Amino acid sequence: MPVVTPRAVFVIRDTDYEALLARHATRGQARFFLESRGQSLAEIEARHTRFQAVLGEARACVPAEWRQALARRADLDRFLFAPEDVIVAVGQDGLVANVAKYLRDQPVIGVNPAPDLYDGVLARVAVERLGRLLPASAAGAVDIERRTMVQAVLDDGQTLLALNEIFVGHRSHQSARYRIEAGGVAEDQSSSGLIVASGTGLTGWARSIGEATHLTIPIGAEEAAVGYWVREPFPSLATGTVLRAGKVSSAAVAVTSRMNEGGVLFADGMEQDFIALEWGRRVELAPATRTLSLVVA
Repeated sequence: MPVVTPRAVFVIRDTDYEALLARHATRGQARFFLESRGQSLAEIEARHTRFQAVLGEARACVPAEWRQALARRADLDRFLFAPEDVIVAVGQDGLVANVAKYLRDQPVIGVNPAPDLYDGVLARVAVERLGRLLPASAAGAVDIERRTMVQAVLDDGQTLLALNEIFVGHRSHQSARYRIEAGGVAEDQSSSGLIVASGTGLTGWARSIGEATHLTIPIGAEEAAVGYWVREPFPSLATGTVLRAGKVSSAAVAVTSRMNEGGVLFADGMEQDFIALEWGRRVELAPATRTLSLVVA
């Protein structure tokens, strides 16, 4: 069989500057909009220039014989990833999460373009190290973290994957009604919805909920387990608050919708990419069999 040349796929999202231009059509109109509100375009433009410089430096690290491609976050659901790809996510940690569900074991390198601005929990590689990591990743000569993902399976066979968390609730985040089953216990609830998060997700939304409720659950990033947290459950004659948080490994946490309209589930904060969850529909959430292959620098 012929040897397939590796391809470096750079995953990015629009910068704040690009988003402003898309909204206001020209740089002058964007500047006028901000300055009329006592704000400046200069800092936003400087961050954009800095990002473009890092992206250019990263693309220059690709071996000459390799192929390259650029995929924007908004186009990931239409981008065709190949088995020989090495994924380079240049941006904040959320970008790694956004691309994870579209991959199947391809190595992912998260490049932090602004270490002074972004935490870099997932995107933690300095661009200067990319030249060594690209060929090593293609050769399987790097350490890999197999990060557990969350999977939702609906009663009609639809599935949804997430690296951080899956939200189940009302699309407007108002009161959601449903029946939840976990650990052999079932309960009707009314709440602001619930999330099911992986160990990776414990650094994000799940951490905020856990700290606010004092319901923290230790889960390793590579542990085949997920946790669930109910947001602001409301006690009433018909609804309870016993199932507030818990850990799920071999079994699943199940949710049956009691919402006539507005019920949704979405992954990793992508609210526009949702699956409807009308009255009577059931979804089971558990650790996914698929994992993210995150390159350890």
